[in-house]
Amino acid sequence: MLLAIDVGNTNIVFALCMGDTIVHRWRISTSGDRTADEYAVWLHQLLALEGVSLAEIDAAIISTVVPPALFNLQRLCRKYFQVEPLVVAVGQIDLGLTIDLPNPAEVGADRLVNAVAAHAIWPGGLIIVDFGTATTFDIVSADGAYQGGAIAPGPNLSMDALYQAAAKLPRIAIEPPPEGKGAIGKGTVHAMQSGLFWGYVGLIEGLVARLAAEMPPPVTVIGTGGLATLFQRHTTAIAHVDYDLTIRGLIRLHALNTKTQTP
Repeated sequence: MLLAIDVGNTNIVFALCMGDTIVHRWRISTSGDRTADEYAVWLHQLLALEGVSLAEIDAAIISTVVPPALFNLQRLCRKYFQVEPLVVAVGQIDLGLTIDLPNPAEVGADRLVNAVAAHAIWPGGLIIVDFGTATTFDIVSADGAYQGGAIAPGPNLSMDALYQAAAKLPRIAIEPPPEGKGAIGKGTVHAMQSGLFWGYVGLIEGLVARLAAEMPPPVTVIGTGGLATLFQRHTTAIAHVDYDLTIRGLIRLHALNTKTQTP
């Protein structure tokens, strides 16, 4: 069994994988201070609920955009699973794609992992829209070259900034105005829903159009991340949604590098 660990700015996803199948997944808030022992206690309880023992995990891979979290996750794998985790890092593992940028080390590991997975699944040029703390737009050419992209504040980050900066505005969920209500807000909450949700749809559609215009056709747009399905329902800019895209990329990278390292 492979333990795939995806460390984002807000949450860490632990996924237990058998071959290409994601068997179980769990999520915990990201903290650079959480110790290996704390991870182990939490994870052991969840594994036990699913009838899985620590000894069944014989491989691990970590992708992180939060450097302080890496040490204790590596220690978790070494101490409790007796495995040396593969860490996604430019120049240290085989990514199976080229990075067409002046400074490849600047690219977040999660963006590269998404690119690896999407290129393996969909042909042609790709735009990958990942809805996380930030929303990233990543470009992959038809021949598998990562070519850069765009980074925007995520919807929840935008909501939090508005709530914290404006004393009279409430905190609301990211969702469209109720059915039957248009974009013209008839109250504070309605106006905020319209501005945040439809404004973000406009951001998605505008950026996708600009990025696609700089790429040779055909171009396929893939959404991933927690809010991808919600936004896809309200725009034609996103063709497909794969909630597990990052984990699929980690599975592929582990298999690729295990084969590379085998004598």
